[in-house]
Amino acid sequence: MKTTPAPETDNRPAADPRGASHTHREILQQPRLWTEMVTRLTAERPALDTFLAPLLADPRLRIVLTGAGTSAYAGQVARTALAAATGRTVEALATTDIVADPTACFEERTRPTLLVSFARSGGSPESTAATELADQLLDHCAHLVITCNDRGALAVRHGERANSYVLLTPAEAEDQGFAMTSSLTCMLLAALHALGGDRVRGLDACPAAAAALLSEGLPDQVTALTRVAHQRFVYLGSGALKALAGESALKLLELTGGAVTAIADSSLGFRHGPKAFLDDRTGVVVYLSNDPYTRRYDLDIFHELTEALPAGHVVAVTGRPEGLPEAATWLVPGMADADDAALALPAVLYAQLLALDASLACGVTPDNPFPDGEVNRVVQGVTIHPFTER
Repeated sequence: MKTTPAPETDNRPAADPRGASHTHREILQQPRLWTEMVTRLTAERPALDTFLAPLLADPRLRIVLTGAGTSAYAGQVARTALAAATGRTVEALATTDIVADPTACFEERTRPTLLVSFARSGGSPESTAATELADQLLDHCAHLVITCNDRGALAVRHGERANSYVLLTPAEAEDQGFAMTSSLTCMLLAALHALGGDRVRGLDACPAAAAALLSEGLPDQVTALTRVAHQRFVYLGSGALKALAGESALKLLELTGGAVTAIADSSLGFRHGPKAFLDDRTGVVVYLSNDPYTRRYDLDIFHELTEALPAGHVVAVTGRPEGLPEAATWLVPGMADADDAALALPAVLYAQLLALDASLACGVTPDNPFPDGEVNRVVQGVTIHPFTER
């Protein structure tokens, strides 16, 4: 697949924000890394197709996208687009759900399955445990491991196995900051390209769209919102963009060390109770779908909340600005015809920079928002218990 390259600039200011040298750099480097990711995929395409083609040829194939935390959201964003592109059953199941209740996740023992594992470090205990449980409970399970760390336990375990393929991102995508930014988007891009290719609309435009966002005053837009709504946020979206809303809320919680409260929901689901979260200090970001039908529901909640909250507290992130007030529109340029999974790639930059700005405003150090170790970059404290089939 030909990809429009990002402009030859990393858009960095002269100095990184205090305590955010890793996080700031890792957000801004994404357009360049996406182009590198596509170049890597093009080189690996023959070997990747040799591995995937026999699996995808089976109409009974079940594809399970898995990861924990942000990595789980990667699978949720990609699911619908990959189901349409492959014509196969695609599900997104968190490794934390697989490990806790494996029989509920792998009920059909004889059904051929491709387990796609997303993992920044590959060192989380659930990452390897999920693949082991899949092998234990399924007669025919292949593994596509998408990771940023060639030395991680997951990559090492699957590197030489005949039924596994390890797909590595550029090394720089293994974020050194606390939160997943480059790692999320490079792994998501890799999955969409590897399994969907040209059938996922808009992937080729993502690097240029993200670079344009970073050069067109995006930080100023973000700062304007965090200054009027600095205590609590709501992210809303539908389908793939609901998953993006969940990742956006998680990023804000992580980078502010929990100092700013954030929730996420679907555009329709928000009215069913979670709307009680709103007050006049709340900022709202609504991700608008490119699907004409789904978009109607996103617009309905956007207009409803715009009328209910003070001016400047509600914004729409969209590839299509038609019918929206300019002051409340955060445009993702060049993505008007993209599938929502592709739209999510440049759109997430808004959420990442908002979380970074809110973190700095709270006096938190974004690269390490939990200096006492209450929450860790690679999860700790998990005991994997042996599983016996019942």
